[in-house]
Amino acid sequence: MANSPSLGPVGPSLPGTTLERHILDRQRANPEATGDFTRLFQQISLAAKIIGSRVSRAGLSGVLGTTGKINVQGEVVAKLDEFANNTLVSVVQSGGQVCVMGSEEVEEPILIPSEYPCGKYVLQFDPLDGSGNIDINASIGTIFSIHKRVTPAGGPGTLEDLLQPGRDIVAAGYVIYGSSNMLVYSTGDGVHGFTYDPGIGEFFLSHENIRMPERGNTYSINEGNYHKWSPGVQAWVDWVKSPTDGRSAYGHRYIGAMVADLHRTLLRGGIFVYPADKKNQSGKLRLLYEASPMAFIVEAAGGMASTGAERVLDLVPTELHQRTPLYIGSIRDVEDALRIAHG
Repeated sequence: MANSPSLGPVGPSLPGTTLERHILDRQRANPEATGDFTRLFQQISLAAKIIGSRVSRAGLSGVLGTTGKINVQGEVVAKLDEFANNTLVSVVQSGGQVCVMGSEEVEEPILIPSEYPCGKYVLQFDPLDGSGNIDINASIGTIFSIHKRVTPAGGPGTLEDLLQPGRDIVAAGYVIYGSSNMLVYSTGDGVHGFTYDPGIGEFFLSHENIRMPERGNTYSINEGNYHKWSPGVQAWVDWVKSPTDGRSAYGHRYIGAMVADLHRTLLRGGIFVYPADKKNQSGKLRLLYEASPMAFIVEAAGGMASTGAERVLDLVPTELHQRTPLYIGSIRDVEDALRIAHG
C-alpha cells in the first residue's frame, strides 16, 4: 500500500510570533518572573487594540473634534484624547498589576480604586500623542513606560512612585496608528516591533531587534519656531540642511506627532529635535510621558537622547508634568547637534 501523501498545514500559516507569545517566552526565561508584567502588557495591548479600532473609525464614530475642555497642559482636549485616556485607565486599573498611573491628560496621580488590588508596577502614558493630527487623518500614537514602585507593597501608589528617572524604567513602548498599527517596545535589551493584523486581532512580530544606524540623512524639527530658538540651535539647523563639510544636506521630515517622527527615525536613522525656545524656556515635551520613554527605546536601539545638557534618562523629575528640551536619534547626528547648538 502506497504511503499517503502528507497534507501539511491546512490553509495559510500564522504570520509569526504574537506579542503575547514574545512576552511569555521572556517570562519563562526569567525564573523570578511572577507573570504580573505579562498580564500588564496584555492589558496595554488590549487598550491599544480598542484605541486603534476607534482611530480607524474616527470620522464615522463621532470622535473627531474637541470636548471643549482644557487639560493640565493648557491644551484643548480632543474627543479621541479623552477616549484613549479613559480606555487605558479602565483596562489597566482593575488588573491588580499597577499601584498608580500618570497621564499627560490628568493633573494628579491616577489612584487605583479601593475595590481593586494594588500591584508592584507604575504605568505612565501619553494616551494620544499628536492629537492635532486626528482630524486630518495623519499618524498619531500612544506612548507608555513602566517602572517598579518604590513605596511599600500592598498600599496605594503615590507621587513618589511616579517621579522616577528614565534610567529606572523596566519597559517602555509606543503604538503608532497609521497605514498599519504597530506596537514597539523594549525592556532595555533590544527593541522589537509588532504589526497588528486586524483580521486575526493580534500584534505579530514584524521588526525584531531594531538597531538604529549611527548616522541618518534626515532631521525632524518644527522650523516654524526658528525665530524663537537660540543662535546655537539656529546655527545647527542652518548647518544640517546645507551641503557642507563634504557631506550632503539632510532632508527635512516633520509630521507633527513625536511618536510618528521618532518611529521613522528609529527605523531609518536621523535626528528629532524639540529644543527650548523663547516661549518654552524649559522645553515643551513632557519628560515622563514623552521624552523618557522614547529615550529608553532609542538608547536600547543604539541611539542617543539628550536634553542639550545631560542624558535624558539621568534627569530626575521633580514635577509630574515637567517639561524638557530633547535631542534624540542616531548617535552621530545627536553628537553633531550638541556640538554645534551647545558648544
